[in-house]
Amino acid sequence: MKISEPSSKFIKIRCPKCKNEQIMFGKASATVNCLICGKVLAEPTGGKAKVKARVLEILG
Repeated sequence: MKISEPSSKFIKIRCPKCKNEQIMFGKASATVNCLICGKVLAEPTGGKAKVKARVLEILG
């Protein structure tokens, strides 16, 4: 039996307001806020989160 790879990834994003970089889960089930200034960076949609910040890198 083959085990499939998970389709969800972690994403490194940058806040457009304060330029803070942080890592979030691609299928976040809660609103993701910047840890420094509190700006909303991503909102849950039921599947993949709607990212409102710049994606720097997708981490495997």
